[in-house]
Amino acid sequence: MAKPPPLSGDVFFAGIAEISAQLRAKEFSAVELTSAFCDRLEKIGTAHNALALSLRRSALKQAKDVDGDLKRDRNRGPLQGIPYGAKDLLAVKGQPTEWGSRGFAGQKFDDDAFVIKKLATAGAILIGKLAMIELAGGIGYQTAAASSTGPALNPWDRTRWAGGSSSGPGVAVAAGLVTFALGSETSGSIITPSAFCGVTGLRPTYGLVSRRGAMSLAWTLDKIGPMCRSADDCGLVLHAIAGADAEDPGSARKGFAYVPQFDRKLTDFTIGYAPVDFERAAPEAQAVLRTALEVVKGLGAKLKEVEIPDFPYGALVETVIGAEAASIFEDFIRSEKIGQMADPAQAASLKAALEIPAIDYLKAMRIRSLVHAAFRELFYDYDMLLTPSRLAPAPRIADGLSRGGGRAVAGGRGLSDIIPAGNLAGLPAISLPCGFAGGLPVGISLIGRAWFDNHVIGVGRAFQAQTEWHKRKPPVGEA
Repeated sequence: MAKPPPLSGDVFFAGIAEISAQLRAKEFSAVELTSAFCDRLEKIGTAHNALALSLRRSALKQAKDVDGDLKRDRNRGPLQGIPYGAKDLLAVKGQPTEWGSRGFAGQKFDDDAFVIKKLATAGAILIGKLAMIELAGGIGYQTAAASSTGPALNPWDRTRWAGGSSSGPGVAVAAGLVTFALGSETSGSIITPSAFCGVTGLRPTYGLVSRRGAMSLAWTLDKIGPMCRSADDCGLVLHAIAGADAEDPGSARKGFAYVPQFDRKLTDFTIGYAPVDFERAAPEAQAVLRTALEVVKGLGAKLKEVEIPDFPYGALVETVIGAEAASIFEDFIRSEKIGQMADPAQAASLKAALEIPAIDYLKAMRIRSLVHAAFRELFYDYDMLLTPSRLAPAPRIADGLSRGGGRAVAGGRGLSDIIPAGNLAGLPAISLPCGFAGGLPVGISLIGRAWFDNHVIGVGRAFQAQTEWHKRKPPVGEA
């Protein structure tokens, strides 16, 4: 039998709907598609420290089953036959799930994570486990190399960081190694790599997606969400992975349906923004961020200036993560294995977290309840908030990690603490590519009131209908 011709490079950067249509039109088989993506993931993903584990063998077996279904016109939805990757904190039955850590090398579980099962039911094909910052970052890591796989190299510039802790998913989607990926966020770990790598990342409302079978970092903050080419793709994936789970204590036991045909008019929405946020951005990023702001203004929504409520968000989220992570990883922290951590600073921070007094944690949680109340009140007057995803493009790996990258300017707090604030309040957010600064991607974020996931996605889709930034391809070459 003659070997089929290689797939066009365009397919590696195509969206879910386009690839789904090509599969159904028999332009290529699911096996051919999966094999081509596996080749690319194993070559380019390894070169960028984005691949934790290839799952080629099981992926090809599943692809063969998909081809059989398609031959018999058994339609399981738009994700059927679509190759994807998952951050290595999500369990895959019988396969190593090492959480980016040498201390958990060889660790295996007897069942798939809830979201992996949901995607299997939808017919999506898992082709690889993707690299991550060790233990999802936790607290105190100071280097991009804080991972058993090494520093994740940004596909737009290999001297730059891809962002943490969902670094592998950011690289894999941006470089066309998977069609979409699952990441996780406790405080910024979807939004940051999405912005740095130029992909569209969605942090769902807390409790909308089950974390069962995922590594826990902080029970009351952890969220799993999609990192994709577009807002529309994020909606399709969220539709598949969301839903009630009685075995996840954090599950809100709510359903979710992606129904773009029933979107509200953009003129119905009031979006808050703070001009000072755009002044604080790094000089090289200000022009593209202001252009993105003008695009949003042109969509028809009402924009009003806003400032988020005044709370010590950074200290609150550090206390909550530190206390909960210390409880979760107590045995590991007290064992000799903590000496195997890639970043000694992170190991020291985890040890110190064991000493957080219960009174400090409880005080943080009481103040957090006030944060929830304050944001509920804020959203009486606003439907969403708009702000730069990050104030600067990706930092150089050699320079260490920059936690901000912006400039100190007068003008109030604006929305500068919206990442910790939004995570404490459990709010949905989407990061959208909005341009380039010095050849590096820049992103802008929409943050919605709780359970506004569909509307946040809808505004993101409207933004991307007016822009082309999410279609740009990095110079990574072919596998």
